[in-house]
Amino acid sequence: MEKNNLLMQYFEWYLPNEGKHWINLQNDVDHLYEIGVDHIWLPPFCKATSINDVGYGVYDLWDLGEFDQAGNVRTKYGKKEDLLKAIQLLKQKDILPIADLVINHKAYADGKEKFHVMKVNPENRQEMISDPYEIEGWTHFYFPGRANKYSDFEWHWYHFSGIDYDATNNEEGVYLILGDEKGWADDQSVDSTYGNYDYLMFADIDFSHPEVNEHIKQWLKWMVNETGVKGLRFDALKHIDSHYIKELCEEINFTQGDDFYLIGEYWNPDLEKKLDYLESINYQLDLFDVGLHMNLYQASQAGNQYDLSKIFAGSLVKDNPLVSVTFVNNHDTQLGQSLESQVEEWFIQHAYALILLRQQGLPTLFYGDYYGVQNGEKSPSYQEQIDPLLHLRKYHTYGEQVDYLDHRNTVGWTCLGTQEHPYGIAVVMTNSEAGFKEMSMGELNAGAIYVDYLNNHSGKVELDEQGKGFFPVNQASVSVWIDEKAIWD
Repeated sequence: MEKNNLLMQYFEWYLPNEGKHWINLQNDVDHLYEIGVDHIWLPPFCKATSINDVGYGVYDLWDLGEFDQAGNVRTKYGKKEDLLKAIQLLKQKDILPIADLVINHKAYADGKEKFHVMKVNPENRQEMISDPYEIEGWTHFYFPGRANKYSDFEWHWYHFSGIDYDATNNEEGVYLILGDEKGWADDQSVDSTYGNYDYLMFADIDFSHPEVNEHIKQWLKWMVNETGVKGLRFDALKHIDSHYIKELCEEINFTQGDDFYLIGEYWNPDLEKKLDYLESINYQLDLFDVGLHMNLYQASQAGNQYDLSKIFAGSLVKDNPLVSVTFVNNHDTQLGQSLESQVEEWFIQHAYALILLRQQGLPTLFYGDYYGVQNGEKSPSYQEQIDPLLHLRKYHTYGEQVDYLDHRNTVGWTCLGTQEHPYGIAVVMTNSEAGFKEMSMGELNAGAIYVDYLNNHSGKVELDEQGKGFFPVNQASVSVWIDEKAIWD
């Protein structure tokens, strides 16, 4: 049976620190299935610096909320047994659980060690601004709370390439750790920002070290078997040696098979950068379409000054839809975050229509948009605006897609339906005054009466003998026109 895929990012940055997220997910599985979610991106579930940590300050990869470490047994999201139960329930509904893989760095070490470094210019990591000297740094991870269960591996200074704190002098900075065959990753294998963007934060993992290479693979195999996840989302790819990621993906694909899904975050809106990266790893994972997100954000900022006919310009979904994961907002684009670029409220329904009601790419539904954000006072959710789009994606966004992206303020497209899903859709939107789009639904729909499924427009459209019609849209609005018989069926 034909089925449109849908990914949900099941967390936002400001979730309350109650330890109930896995239980909430268990209770939400049936609803997620009903709205068409078949992939779910879980928040990072390994033990982080504290229960307030969203999960990106990873402390112990082998602790999924099981051991009394970093101040608590549970993570921000709950205990291991609740995580495993949620994953089991998701899989029973054929929803693929995807783990957030945070392997670029480690934080909250158990002890300090002495080693030699050179301080580098934070704006140009290729420029050394000191001679070699010895410091003491937080690089010894031995996880006393876990007491060697699952693994007895200890992390030492030589497993890292850089740190951001010199404990000897109580000084912050970016420090390149010195030693045999040590240094930043090759310039061509990481992002070129700051000369070389290998270093991001905390203790930066050195993937050229053979012990690290083997340990990560062992942990990954254990984690997948222990949890039963059916996919991985790679965090911070532009900071990790692409040679290592290529090798790791090859290993995962070999051991897990074709039905194991891999996606990655390479946060750069530049299309060529993403295409170069995909080529360097032999197209072994999909990428989030940062370019499209930035277009949506800019369109929401610019109002009627934005040229909607160019909304897909420079996007991965336009160039290579098979590897594009589209999204409107995520945890990093939220207010107060380092990549803040939140799509404005007036454009939310437009933006979700642009990813949900098209057949290119894998669209992402963001928890914060759907359920609201918990930062201070709970912000309103956009569920009422998004739910009808989810219904349309699940039942009506099928068949030949014809674009009418030919006007700077009013654009549209049609999906003509299939034998299995005969009622197609005609989408029209504007960022300016009320308008219309002349579009065709094909001769098979001649004479049909169309209504706006979103109820943003109260009129009706009668198609002519060729199946053409003038589909109206109200000011700064979006309408999705569908055969009124589909409402009754």
